[in-house]
Amino acid sequence: MPILTDRDRAAVRKEFEKLAGPVKLAVFSQELLAGDLCRQNEQLVREVAALSDRITVEVFNPAIDRERAQTYGVDQVPAIAVEGARDYGIRFYGVPLGYEFSNLIDAIIVASTGEPALSEDTKASLRALAADVEIKVFATPT
Repeated sequence: MPILTDRDRAAVRKEFEKLAGPVKLAVFSQELLAGDLCRQNEQLVREVAALSDRITVEVFNPAIDRERAQTYGVDQVPAIAVEGARDYGIRFYGVPLGYEFSNLIDAIIVASTGEPALSEDTKASLRALAADVEIKVFATPT
């Protein structure tokens, strides 16, 4: 049974017209730890990727593909790494449904362009930071 409705697919296809380049979604799943969540996450990612030929999916098991998990800094499942021309550090943990789904779509678009949709003032402020900053956003299921 599909996760996305026909209406969802049509809306996402329209958003994906903004894709500027290829995007890879690296999915980390481990049946023994979080079977149902991992299966749901993989299904969602595959349904999203099917809406554009610019999106590819690779699935990894962090217990087996330890090197890949370490490269992406992934230590939990289910997880999605969104990668454009390079890895920008965009990660989703858990299944991005509800309000988080639109963030996944936005992340895919931003990764495809390599440029965040920020004002010049904001970009200047970020360049002025003395050190890298890691931002984590936590959300509860909707």
